[in-house]
Amino acid sequence: MQTLNVAVVGGGIAGLVAASYAAAAGKPVALFERASTLGGRAQTTAAGDAHLNLGPHALFAGGANAAVLKDLGIRVAGADAATLPGGAIRELPGRRPGGYQALKGGRFHVLPVSAAALARTRLVGLGAKVELGRLFAAVARANAGSLDGVALTDWVNEHTSNADAREVFLALVRLSTYAGAADVFSAGAAIRQLRLPGGVHYLDGGWRSLVEALRDRALDLGVTIEESAPVRAVTIERGEATGIRLRDGRAVNASAVVLATPPAEAAAISGLDAVAGAARGLTPMKSAVLDIVLRGLPNPRRTFALGIDTPTYFSVHSHWAKLAPKGRSVIHLATYLNPGEKGTTAHERELESTLDVIQPGWRERVVFRRFLPDLAVAGALPAAATGGAAGRPREEVPGVQNLFLAGDWVGAEGMLADAAFASGRRAGELAASVRMNMLATA
Repeated sequence: MQTLNVAVVGGGIAGLVAASYAAAAGKPVALFERASTLGGRAQTTAAGDAHLNLGPHALFAGGANAAVLKDLGIRVAGADAATLPGGAIRELPGRRPGGYQALKGGRFHVLPVSAAALARTRLVGLGAKVELGRLFAAVARANAGSLDGVALTDWVNEHTSNADAREVFLALVRLSTYAGAADVFSAGAAIRQLRLPGGVHYLDGGWRSLVEALRDRALDLGVTIEESAPVRAVTIERGEATGIRLRDGRAVNASAVVLATPPAEAAAISGLDAVAGAARGLTPMKSAVLDIVLRGLPNPRRTFALGIDTPTYFSVHSHWAKLAPKGRSVIHLATYLNPGEKGTTAHERELESTLDVIQPGWRERVVFRRFLPDLAVAGALPAAATGGAAGRPREEVPGVQNLFLAGDWVGAEGMLADAAFASGRRAGELAASVRMNMLATA
């Protein structure tokens, strides 16, 4: 007879964190991942000697991930970015051949990520510069909690009528949040993200280094990890989760179950109307992404550009982190999609055209390319209509004891990966608090 306490379903960041926190509390834990590799959206693709994440990825140094990684004794190598006025808007000292640039109407300008950059940019006129300064001052003094149910566009419109200032500010918000739907996005959630201190962290070797570090820590703590082990259902008896059933026919009894999966999968596995209803009420965050490896850069001074009049992003991530050998460049381009919008080949052509402007001649240098038309960035946009991040599903499943949720769509803390770290920690702690029973695997 095998003695367990916690069964974790899902081997992405949230699942690995939940498993580690439960195991650190002294509980026997098993994690089941349906895919052949761990990581979920944090996986990294090898293209020869180059490494590409699934679209652009960076850790926010002041986010929930920092405290969790410290708790677990994990350090990951990479480049740190310094924080500039405006919170989550960053630049990397000593690593900016062309600096941060804005792209509008096919022309390049200094991106106003600092007071000095705002003063010298020709992107906007003096009036818009003054209004941008006022907007960021308003970010600093706002009561974010009172704005969770207010749409970002409504908040911006209350603070300025200058169209140029609005356009630039919303572009900078896209950069800091990966969210493109300002008319849906919670102003409170956006403001919290803009206020995060400490810059961002680009990971050497890609996010696989983070996944491997989380996996190794979980194993050190005694977690049993099974890959290629899809789970069919949660076993629920008399309003209490008592285990899981795998697709291969095995049944695993457990005192507590953590579902660290995407929303639709959590709904299907749990079989609960409450989870299904919560999943249906979410607004997924998605991007159309073009990932490319080039033999060097046609224009080495163009390493970052943010679309101002288009919701586009360009960055040479190998400029910030160790992702490729000398002579290779790893580039991520993205279009932030609106809710319900589907990425198409038209988006691919638009991203290619953007790259033509930024790096003319790139087509003759391609080593690897990948277009991901409908990439899930996060399971839930903190929407104003549902109260921002506080309106996301809680870690505790209502009406069922000892069943918990985790993921970037769960809990009231953080956005993107930070929500996965925070909810994973909370779900792991809750699962560990459940009294252990004698359990069997059959």
